[in-house]
Amino acid sequence: MVALFGRKRVSRDQTRDSAPEARSAASDAAPPAAQETASHRTDGLAEPWRAIVAGLGHAFQPVVNIHSGHTYGLEALLRGYEDFGFATANAVFDAAFADGVLDAVDRALKEKAIAAYAVWPFCHDRKLFMNIDARIFARPGAGSLGHTREALRATGLADGAIILDVSERAPFNDFLAEFLHEKETHRSSLRYAVDDFGAGLGSLQTLYGAHPDFIKIDRTLLAGASDDARKKIFFSHIVSIAHLLGIMVVAEGVEDEAEYFVCKEVGCDLIQGFVVCPPLDAVAEVEREYLNVRDLSRRDRRQSRSDERILLERMETLEPIGVETRMLEVFERFRSEKARTFFPVVDASGEPRGIIREGDLKEYTYSQFGRDLMTNRAYGRSLEQFITPCPVAAINLAAERILEIFSGADQAEGLILIDGQSKYAGFLSATALLRVINDKNLTLARDQNPLSRLPGNTVIHEFLSECLGDASVEHAMIYYDFDNFKPFNDHYGFRQGDRAIQAFADLLRRQFGGSEDFIAHVGGDDFVSGRKSVADFPQLEAEVARTLELFREEVTAFYDDEARESGFITVADRYGTERKFPLLTVSAALVRIRPESDQRGDDRLSPLIAGLKKLAKSDPNHLAVGVLP
Repeated sequence: MVALFGRKRVSRDQTRDSAPEARSAASDAAPPAAQETASHRTDGLAEPWRAIVAGLGHAFQPVVNIHSGHTYGLEALLRGYEDFGFATANAVFDAAFADGVLDAVDRALKEKAIAAYAVWPFCHDRKLFMNIDARIFARPGAGSLGHTREALRATGLADGAIILDVSERAPFNDFLAEFLHEKETHRSSLRYAVDDFGAGLGSLQTLYGAHPDFIKIDRTLLAGASDDARKKIFFSHIVSIAHLLGIMVVAEGVEDEAEYFVCKEVGCDLIQGFVVCPPLDAVAEVEREYLNVRDLSRRDRRQSRSDERILLERMETLEPIGVETRMLEVFERFRSEKARTFFPVVDASGEPRGIIREGDLKEYTYSQFGRDLMTNRAYGRSLEQFITPCPVAAINLAAERILEIFSGADQAEGLILIDGQSKYAGFLSATALLRVINDKNLTLARDQNPLSRLPGNTVIHEFLSECLGDASVEHAMIYYDFDNFKPFNDHYGFRQGDRAIQAFADLLRRQFGGSEDFIAHVGGDDFVSGRKSVADFPQLEAEVARTLELFREEVTAFYDDEARESGFITVADRYGTERKFPLLTVSAALVRIRPESDQRGDDRLSPLIAGLKKLAKSDPNHLAVGVLP
């Protein structure tokens, strides 16, 4: 159970050194006699290791929910190893392993970590991630997980407060055997994560065969994924497979906004890294939630509030069973609710663990002594041993993403939905999920413009409400209105007029198809586009101007040769008088919504747009720009 705090990047520039270099560092720190003494002691520590362990400290890095910024837990990281000549945290444990004191060093550091974590006011409803070096379990008699249980109870923490990180960089079959033995013998609620997932050679085999509760994606899979479509697809499939198996996904080393949005797009549940918060030397400095992450999530237009509303309407608030529930009570629950063939199972903090199926209990239910044996405290089996993995999805994911997670599951009863704190929110059956998709399609069909196939006023209102309510970044909205459309429509007919409208809709899709962009069709010849998180407003203004110019060039294809040559058409106006009308153009009102705008409401935005439209129609470039006060 070693490397409690190892393998993590405490700074952006830190690199890992090899085991031989680490061994050299330990040799320099202790004379041969001390090394020989230490190498024969596994139940205690001799110098210099006693001094080393005493001088080491801990930092804590928050692990947060990717949607809400809620602090799910902390990962403990080793501090102070440089003072003893070690280049990295890993080097400490490599040296301890070489000296035969890995078990003793681990126990001492683990107790310090748990004691430091236990003073945090929120420790009882959060998790502590502690790294474990699987090498400790290779030697018979070493590496008992019972010590972890004892260390937790000494500080008043339950088994479920700890998540053991086991690196995939080394085989951990011995650890897994000890872990399963601990859970079966002591009915422990300990859980574990496969750390550095994707860095080892057997990643997918580990995912399938080891049944971890979490995987922590190695940074090598994330770095550059925002610009590498193939890497993003690979990343996405790993996350999907994990969710099908009921495994939560943590992205490690998320350093900037681009990486955050990749993690959110592919469906990661939790993140840690500099985009959230760097490691903190004092656990008291850790916040309950990180508003910067919540604000990033709100900026992501791909999350659908309307989807969440539909999911809440269709979700079944099926009362779960606690993982500590006695089997006699489980039998009684199935007896009293005869229509139920399964129930969700949660831990003491309300996090989903999977489901328990009535069919899996039949062997005991219908045997002569099976029920009595199951309910016998001394010999019976615990509920933990009957839990079946179930797909898990955040309730604020898009309905299509939830369907994707479910569709890959084999004979799953449905999905467990979790809230922004990763707690059980409800259950969505397969039938209910189909109804969610149907409800969403009906909603989109009602609001979608049949001509352009773009969303209409309902979605426009949702987009504007979100922009006007978010003062963390700069937004922009553009209102488009055709010039001289009625004469064109009268002269060439409504079918040609429809084609011109469709052409402009297609142009908007080409020009504003980014993840931060929004396009919609108000109706007739009026359109709207918008952009969240405007980093370069002059660049956006140039893009709008280019869009108007492209339409002026493309629309000439809808005119006859005479009109293209002359640059106008002759049509009777509304009073019956023959007039010359220029070829079609589009005017645009570009509104800048700055973070400091203090009048963020529809009552201010609508008059501003109306005034800008008038200015745009008289402007040579058909573009007017304004700023929301």
